[in-house]
Amino acid sequence: MNYDDTSAYQRFPRSRGYDLSWVIELGMGPNPIWLAEYLSESITLEPGMKVLDLGCGKAASSVFFAREFDVEVWATDLWIDAESNTQRIADAGLSEQIHPVHAEAHSLPFETDFFDAVVSLDAYHYFGTSETYIGNVSSFLKRGGEIGIVVPGLRSELGDEPPEHLRPFWYWDFWTFHSPEWWWRHWDRSGKVQVHTADWLEDGWRYWMEWNLLSGDDKKAPDEESQMLNGDAGRNLGFTRCVARRPLSHDDEKWPTFQP
Repeated sequence: MNYDDTSAYQRFPRSRGYDLSWVIELGMGPNPIWLAEYLSESITLEPGMKVLDLGCGKAASSVFFAREFDVEVWATDLWIDAESNTQRIADAGLSEQIHPVHAEAHSLPFETDFFDAVVSLDAYHYFGTSETYIGNVSSFLKRGGEIGIVVPGLRSELGDEPPEHLRPFWYWDFWTFHSPEWWWRHWDRSGKVQVHTADWLEDGWRYWMEWNLLSGDDKKAPDEESQMLNGDAGRNLGFTRCVARRPLSHDDEKWPTFQP
């Protein structure tokens, strides 16, 4: 499959400037450059901003944000060590602009009120579904700063069981997939952020499928994930985007902060 033949080629024009083999090598799931470009359409990124890329994997998204928007990025991940990301960042010529960090999402080594933006792609659902996490992570944002995520999601919430056609492929951790409405409510009711975007990437399942084909041309048969996506055909599975802003003052937050 040729990249030029995909619908994603038209949908994500910035991504055309990135070598396909490089993205495949650094990918750890759906194309991180496509997801980063989709997020960038709804979050403010301006030259000189300090950005936390939370769950950055092999730092492809960090390279994208630094190169496309001239921001300074803290590329933070638990599964990928900082030393290996240091080399990838150096190879991209961005050592002065991207700072690799090895950290767990619940033990971040940053000062409060430090970042202008927090971004997270194909990662936040692994650690951010608890009721308290958005309040904790948003504390690293400056007042007025934004947090934005793109994660595998559901068009609408399911019941206690997945649909019949998804059951053969359904892993227990897929219950971290949620709808735009779920993420909106989950963040908004905390009072710690003001949500302004919670939406669904149209044809997201198709782009996901195209990426599986592009990154797995040597496979003789469709992999399990592609079978799942093809069978679902966008009825349930795709990508959710959610973006929110930290209130400008404590008085703008919905609930008072607990004082022991």
